[in-house]
Amino acid sequence: MRVIDPAIAFLLVLLIGIVAGLIFERTARPAWFGRDGINDRRALVTCALIGIAGSFIGYHLTLLLGLFRMGVLAPFIGAMLFAILALWLWRLAR
Repeated sequence: MRVIDPAIAFLLVLLIGIVAGLIFERTARPAWFGRDGINDRRALVTCALIGIAGSFIGYHLTLLLGLFRMGVLAPFIGAMLFAILALWLWRLAR
């Protein structure tokens, strides 16, 4: 099994979370706090941060469960899935 450099893994998980948050915010229904100038930017930042948190949780949970043996991409797939899950749960908790 190939090992990914921790700095590269960190940047990839960060990027996965940001992209997931931005895509989710643009494709999901309007945020509960409105769609005007400042609140629109605040919604983008909030979704990006929630996506980052979910991606880091998913990445590390995948590693803890030992799913990394399935391939080098498994932790990043877990990061993407947990980022989406975290964003969906955040939207439900509003």
